[in-house]
Amino acid sequence: MFYPNNFQQATSIEEIRRFIAENKLAFVYISRTNCGVCHAVRPQVQEMLEEFPAIKAIQANADDIPEVAGEFTVFTVPALLLFVEGKEMIREARFVVMDELHHQFQRITDNL
Repeated sequence: MFYPNNFQQATSIEEIRRFIAENKLAFVYISRTNCGVCHAVRPQVQEMLEEFPAIKAIQANADDIPEVAGEFTVFTVPALLLFVEGKEMIREARFVVMDELHHQFQRITDNL
């Protein structure tokens, strides 16, 4: 099934920093080009984010922006990071339990 691309595509580490600073709820999806898990998880996350319009999303390809891994201490992809007012509140990586991620998103958006 195809879902609309609701991820803004990052082109630089500066753009990611600015995105986090400018959005109260900023979701950063870090992936790599040849990561099968990344490509499988992304549509599931995109579909879930449709339920949470307050969460703004951006994708960063670690192959195109290598410094993203160091900036956010990412050792494996996909890495899913949710920042609330610039502070990292959720971090999931590699094998993501979607129900748990949904619960975390719900808890954070309910408390705003």
